[in-house]
Amino acid sequence: MSTKPVRVLVLVCSTRPGALGPVVGQWLIGAIAPRAAELGVELLPVSLGDLALPFLDEEDEPASGVYRHEHTKRWSAMVDAADGFIAVTPEYNYGMPAAFKNALDYLGREWAWKPMGFVSYGNTSAGTRSVQHAKQVVSTLRLVPLGATVALRIADAVDCGRIRPDAGRVQAAIGVLDELVRLAHALRPMRERARSGPGEVPVPGSYVRALTPDDAAEVLVLQRCCWVEEAQANDTLAISALEESLEQVRAWLATWQAIGLWRDGRLLGMVRARRVDDDWHVGRLGVVPDLRGQGVGRWLLREAEAAADAGCRRIALSTGARSRHNIRLYHAQGYRTESSDGTTAFLAKPVPADGAVGVS
Repeated sequence: MSTKPVRVLVLVCSTRPGALGPVVGQWLIGAIAPRAAELGVELLPVSLGDLALPFLDEEDEPASGVYRHEHTKRWSAMVDAADGFIAVTPEYNYGMPAAFKNALDYLGREWAWKPMGFVSYGNTSAGTRSVQHAKQVVSTLRLVPLGATVALRIADAVDCGRIRPDAGRVQAAIGVLDELVRLAHALRPMRERARSGPGEVPVPGSYVRALTPDDAAEVLVLQRCCWVEEAQANDTLAISALEESLEQVRAWLATWQAIGLWRDGRLLGMVRARRVDDDWHVGRLGVVPDLRGQGVGRWLLREAEAAADAGCRRIALSTGARSRHNIRLYHAQGYRTESSDGTTAFLAKPVPADGAVGVS
């Protein structure tokens, strides 16, 4: 499971003055907050009434992602940043509130591959028909509705405008959060791949994206498995990639430009780069052992070189002085060994005058 935090929007869907929705929303957040803290979940309450979206007034279809109004842009940013949702909804005439349907209809890609749970309330049906109605809509938007739900029958659950204490209801709410978090982690690769955009990749089904400090755990594991051969070839364990702690990896991910190649949530390879004076320094080029020899390392190197800042004169990198395989690879890509201190070999190649760099 990914170590990244999960952001969950708790959507209070009724906009009717005096509605029970805010009370149910407050109860829900209070019930699940301790478990959310354990799971590293950020709960963000959102009242559709406060959001004040007019009935859909965008000229272009939501699927286009072209938004002209500020209220749409704000809503898009909120939903896009979320990893999942819990809708607190009443039932109106066997269906969900119009404001809820309208809020869903405003957007397209922002919803895709995210889980949505439901806490419903009502009289005879406890709001369950609203949930069934909503599930048809959210599935079309590629949201993934949960199986776990909470359904509150007002006569049983509400007393003097408050939700009656009930351990069973609290446990059911925690069950919704637990299932939502599992699905949010499982669906993350689908969300990331959808956002990565088109482009050639060296492994079918893979995608590339920038690495952030949230990826530190995956990067640490990749380093530990990739730099063992370097340690063996150079007869030393004094290699930064093997010695770094999780916090040290997180720190350098915040200061280097790093990209990772991913497939189904697995980090297949990575490389980092940054400018130092007039040099573009490339490092931490690593590929999982089962994909070596398939051109993944050369592809990642090309990506790092292509990102070189304008004005850089050289691309520089280093490797173990006795890492013959690495040195042969870099020589084949136009690098030349400039110096060696017996432990580390330093290599570089010029950036072409037109700024175009790459590998054959």
